[in-house]
Amino acid sequence: MRIAISGKSGCGNTTVSSKVAQALGFEMINFTFRNLSEEKGIDFWHFCKMAEESDEYDLEVDRRQVEMALARENCVLGSRLAIWMLKEADLKIYLTATTEERARRITEREGGSYEKRLEQTKMRDANDSARYLRLYDINNSDTSVADLVIDTTELQSDEVAKIIIEEARKRETQ
Repeated sequence: MRIAISGKSGCGNTTVSSKVAQALGFEMINFTFRNLSEEKGIDFWHFCKMAEESDEYDLEVDRRQVEMALARENCVLGSRLAIWMLKEADLKIYLTATTEERARRITEREGGSYEKRLEQTKMRDANDSARYLRLYDINNSDTSVADLVIDTTELQSDEVAKIIIEEARKRETQ
């Protein structure tokens, strides 16, 4: 079973994907810009600047993630575009949370001021959405391709993972 989990920054994608993969004994795939920059031996922040000037890095990360997922019978692909890019996923989950809650979580994880993180989160959402639309004609706020949409605003990551695990197990027995 291939499970795809998507959501905007701060929704809990990575944490939840990891917990689901571990509970089900599946490999977690989360190949990111950071992985690619390390692979190429380029400083992460310099790499991000390069990615702003060329689509090749986004395209490579997205292509590699899908290839990695398709090479496995059982996996959890956790990425912003997983539910759209991994068309072969058996279960597609979209995580949501309020912008304010996402900014709070990012502040907790990365430090800094909440106000600054809230501003950055809004800017990142707008930039990511525009890029996904331009590159793939994907509206990353359109959850219609998801099998399950979970609002994580008031939930702990364990609670979210439990919902997904129960749905995966239910589908395995069908």
